[in-house]
Amino acid sequence: MLLTFSISSSGCFYLVLGGVAAAGGYAVSADTIQGETDKDAREVWNSAVDIISILGIITAQNRGLGKIAAVVNGAKVTVNVLTVTQSVVQLKVKARKAFFPSIANAQTVYVKIMNRVSGSER
Repeated sequence: MLLTFSISSSGCFYLVLGGVAAAGGYAVSADTIQGETDKDAREVWNSAVDIISILGIITAQNRGLGKIAAVVNGAKVTVNVLTVTQSVVQLKVKARKAFFPSIANAQTVYVKIMNRVSGSER
């Protein structure tokens, strides 16, 4: 209920995920979680590929553009890894299931990738 209220009242809110500071992110829409890290883009990319391969099936990937498309738990998941500055990399995870937002899937993928990047999951 708090999630619904937060999204409807402001459209965007800060969401601490998984209880790990490195996994802190925020919902940028009803189907997308986004956050930043100071880890190398290559490390974030490799972690994303590894985690998505475990959770589902990668349907397309383009390292140059930093985009991964996959199916996880029946949801279409899109992951974007973007170098913002030399020391900041943005991770954005979007998930939709049968035309509806699947924020739970986006959150799961985002937290697992960020935990892997931060060293909490090996």
